[in-house]
Amino acid sequence: MDASKREDSGREESEKERLDRNLEQLLGELRVALPGVQVLFAFLLVVPFNQRFADITSFQRTVYFVTLLCATAACACLIAPTAHHRIEFRAQDKERIVMGGNRLALAGLALLATAMTGAITLVTDFLYSSTTTAIAAGGVALLFFVLWAAIPVRRLLESD
Repeated sequence: MDASKREDSGREESEKERLDRNLEQLLGELRVALPGVQVLFAFLLVVPFNQRFADITSFQRTVYFVTLLCATAACACLIAPTAHHRIEFRAQDKERIVMGGNRLALAGLALLATAMTGAITLVTDFLYSSTTTAIAAGGVALLFFVLWAAIPVRRLLESD
């Protein structure tokens, strides 16, 4: 096998080319996730200014606050790889930027899933009974877990 052909990707590329490609892919993926978390964050910021917000229960207030914090943390994690790259790009340590960015992106996606589940919990609890709320929240959390974690992890395990 050619020394320039990477075993893990099957591509003929140098380590530097692989890191460049990985960084571009990571930044492209973040461009997909960021609008969703930013819209959710904006929605959560205006909710307390709604007249009916004063009527929410203590549980709903707690869910709202935790959801707002998760959306904020998701924004921070999903934007951080871009900031890291911008600050560190001349350090010639793209591997650290890619690996750290990957961890931040995964954390950001987990926080985004938590925030979206929280938003569903808040709205459902406001509209329906606690049983419906539990079913909806559990279903949404399961959906995120299966689509965003279980399926890709299963594929990784099958490919080994």
